[in-house]
This record gives sequence, structure tokens and C-alpha cells, in this order.
Amino acid sequence: MCGLCGALAGSDHWSDAAVTAGGTRDQRRQLRNRVAGAVLAHYGLRLREAAGGSPVLQSATGQTALVPHLGALWPAAERLAKRPVDPLDPDLIAALRGRGAKAGV
Repeated sequence: MCGLCGALAGSDHWSDAAVTAGGTRDQRRQLRNRVAGAVLAHYGLRLREAAGGSPVLQSATGQTALVPHLGALWPAAERLAKRPVDPLDPDLIAALRGRGAKAGV
């Protein structure tokens, strides 16, 4: 999908629903992207925002995928990483715990 189509497609995913608690919609999206970014880094991937606010997933080799919502992120991550992205992977959990300890969390 081209960038313009991705921007026009909107964000009709349940994870983007506006709720009253927990900060603004933008703050929740930023937090969600930081957490997803920490998981994706374990697989050699990076999540960044493109113009228009749509997240772009990027591999270490420069491959990219526009991800219009959180539901599209994980299949794209598996495609770019060329392996399963498992949130219950013991190595991932250990890496995330190590990051939290370094950050003083």
C-alpha cells in the first residue's frame, strides 16, 4: 500500500478506539508504539512514525511496511523479520526484563 492510501485508509482498529481514562488518544498511541517498539527491537525491527501519523515498520536491511493499525503490525513484523514474532518467547521476555532493570523500572 502506498503512503497516501495508508493515510486515507484510517485507523479502524479496536486498539485505536477513544476511551476517557489513561490520557489522550495521542498519548495512548505513543505509549503503545513505545511498547511495541521494545518488542520489535528484539527481532531487529524498528517502528517509526511517517508523515500523517501512520507507523512504518523497518527492518535492519531497510525493508519497510506501512502499518495502518496495530492489527497489521504483527503480520508485517513476521514478514520483515522472516520468523515468528512471539510475545511469549522466553528470550524476548528476558530481554524486556533486562531493559526495564537498566531503565530503573
